[in-house]
Amino acid sequence: MILVILVTLKKEQGANYLGYLERKNNRLKVTIYDVAEEAGVSIATVSKVINNRGNMRDKTRQKVKNVMATLNYQPNMMASALMGKGTKTIGLLVNDISNPIFSDLARIIENRSHEKGYSVIICNTDDNRDKELKYLKVLRNKQVEGLIVGSSFKDKAMLNEMRYHNIPLVMLTHMDQEVLASKIAVDDYKGGYMATEHLLENGHRRIGLIVELADSSTKRLIGYKEALKDWNIGVDPKLMIRTSASVAKGKQKFHQLYQNNYKNPPTAIFTSNNQLAVGVIAAAKSLELAIPVDLAIVSFDDTILAETTEPPITTIAQPIETMGNEVVDLLIKEIDDKMNEVHTIMHKPQLIVRQTTAEKMKDEV
Repeated sequence: MILVILVTLKKEQGANYLGYLERKNNRLKVTIYDVAEEAGVSIATVSKVINNRGNMRDKTRQKVKNVMATLNYQPNMMASALMGKGTKTIGLLVNDISNPIFSDLARIIENRSHEKGYSVIICNTDDNRDKELKYLKVLRNKQVEGLIVGSSFKDKAMLNEMRYHNIPLVMLTHMDQEVLASKIAVDDYKGGYMATEHLLENGHRRIGLIVELADSSTKRLIGYKEALKDWNIGVDPKLMIRTSASVAKGKQKFHQLYQNNYKNPPTAIFTSNNQLAVGVIAAAKSLELAIPVDLAIVSFDDTILAETTEPPITTIAQPIETMGNEVVDLLIKEIDDKMNEVHTIMHKPQLIVRQTTAEKMKDEV
């Protein structure tokens, strides 16, 4: 087998490969020093090629790459991290990867990171403090260079401690004022206000609310209340329910809401995400309520669920493509520049009108 391989290689490559095999047989691993020696360049030059940094002639860069391929050299990224040279890896923590908004963001973040030469480790916390701490330890052991936190995160003190130790960190989708880190999010308060105002403008006065327990949903709830207040409509606690985010919970909580208000049921529902909205639609159909004539629905987040559900859902959209790219760019800038400044980027939400809302044909009291 060795003779066959050597026949397909150039003379110089064959000699290099024989040296590699000899080192392998002697149980010696090919090192950056071996690559530098074979390529006739400095260790610093090899390092620049590995990390895709620095200026050099294309011919030199390609020569080093060829030697690395011939010797089957694999950079030890963990060793590089311990030497302060970075693993080119970042961690992403999210509440629930099954939520389409987080799966979409994860895809965007992974793609952008790949463009920048970084890999991403995704951790699903389920809003569980023990899982948060466990994953932080895992990411620390993996020597990640920075963190994107796309969850509300229970242990705020732990995140602040990481910032104190100059670990790059950016919060995504959560404007948590307790965490002293850069943040990128949509204006959740404005989104909640816009969703409720849209229903009010369509003639609805009994507007139910089903929201998650997350911090962002709390701001959406406040926007809902303020819109009612501005229209001189009292807030009815019986029309508001907080729950975890899932299709099953949306279905269950709508039935509960309808039963609690059977004498004067809601004519519209605002949900804080698409999963809850899909559950509401299923529950409404089981009660033979026509959408949007008997029940109008506005949700938050413009994911694939909003477009493909029957009927398609009117939503408050976040610019997730922009936000996903921004969070990677900002984190890498913190990593590269070793900067400690805190940046806040707040995006405007957008109302996307589809088939779950329409003008009411009857008067509302």
